Amino acid sequence: MGAGRGGRAGGPYGQPPLPRGCVPAADRRGRRRGGLVKAVRLVLLQIKYQERAFRRNPAAAFFTIAFPLIFLVILNVIFGGNDLDLGDRVISGATFYIPAIAALTIVNSCYTSIAMSWVFDRDGGVLKRVRGSPLPPWAFLFGRIAHAVILMLALLVLVVLFGWLFYDVDVPGQTMPAVLVTLAVGAFSFCALGFAIASMVPNADAAPAVVNASILPLLFISDVFIPPDAGTPAWVEHLSSVFPVRHLSEALQTGFNPFETGAGFEPVHLAVIAAWGVAGLLVTLRFSSWEPRV
Repeated sequence: MGAGRGGRAGGPYGQPPLPRGCVPAADRRGRRRGGLVKAVRLVLLQIKYQERAFRRNPAAAFFTIAFPLIFLVILNVIFGGNDLDLGDRVISGATFYIPAIAALTIVNSCYTSIAMSWVFDRDGGVLKRVRGSPLPPWAFLFGRIAHAVILMLALLVLVVLFGWLFYDVDVPGQTMPAVLVTLAVGAFSFCALGFAIASMVPNADAAPAVVNASILPLLFISDVFIPPDAGTPAWVEHLSSVFPVRHLSEALQTGFNPFETGAGFEPVHLAVIAAWGVAGLLVTLRFSSWEPRV
């Protein structure tokens, strides 16, 4: 095996030189690092684009931000004046509704918003144009997911801060890692489910009806809007335990429980939420489309 012209490494047994045969390993590592930097930059640009589009629709932005606070105030006016007996503890209505509205925020940001916007962009031809552009589809997808998660986190901070200032609700301390893990698993699951339900929506006109019909009933029976001591029938509780909203709400309730003496992790609830996320991911990979359905 010898050197070819210009010092390039020759191929085996006198064959022509191998392309890139003498590229040093350090150079290959540099190329990989450069590719990673480019990928991160593309995702950041997509996040910036999504954030700019969000700000350019001030009415939608206002109600997106105000929506959880409006529900928090209304539900506290109705139920917050009474202590809630949750079996193992008695807490104020405000202490219950902070994690409940946190669950609502995750669902709205990662499920409802993603599902509707994806259907609208699909039927409007936006996704088809993205597929035909130099922008990698994965960068567009990750940018949209990242923006939804960032918005979710900002709204959660706002809700918790509002509860701390106006309702004297304790901010999680030793259970904060459990809360963060629950948020991460919940965000993954409901983003995947959002894309999955979007793949089932036939057109943009049907998106609000299908998406809201698939989630609103669960919010009423999963200890989000209505507290658990309101006399909910047992069969309704059993039904709600099949779906991830109930498990997300209960996992967050443990994380925000001021009487919790442990770490606050709920592995069973997290496993159910994650299982739904995996199912949503599989449905998305099988049925999702970037082409308009006309």
